Amino acid sequence: MTSNIGSQFITEEWRRDKDSSLVMDSLRQHFRPEFLNRVDEIIIFDRLVEEELKQIVEIQLKRLIRRLESQKITLELSEAAKAFVARQGHDPVYGARPLKRAIQKSILDPLSLDILEGKFREGQTIRVDALNGSLSFNTA
Repeated sequence: MTSNIGSQFITEEWRRDKDSSLVMDSLRQHFRPEFLNRVDEIIIFDRLVEEELKQIVEIQLKRLIRRLESQKITLELSEAAKAFVARQGHDPVYGARPLKRAIQKSILDPLSLDILEGKFREGQTIRVDALNGSLSFNTA
């Protein structure tokens, strides 16, 4: 089980040795002692940085890339596009959970429409890049 309880305390200035007690206090306020007593271990994760978010974007995109490969379409994302999606899908409170929705909204939905409209076809390579605050889709 994962939870974002106490995540408001994990900021840029987070110091595990000093501030983890704030997170634990939040857990104790939220959950009954009977429940916490049954939890084997509580792990407090550090806030995700952009490079880690880009890696999560790559992992999430592998499914889409495989689906497109079955249609003989190749998908390539620039580092700027990965960073764009990582920023769109990151929330300081929820971490990387919104990333899947950001990928769907910013890549999957527009790309699906372009394929249905015939803009991209079998055998093509689609290059995704970030320009002027949005993503662009072009053949490579």
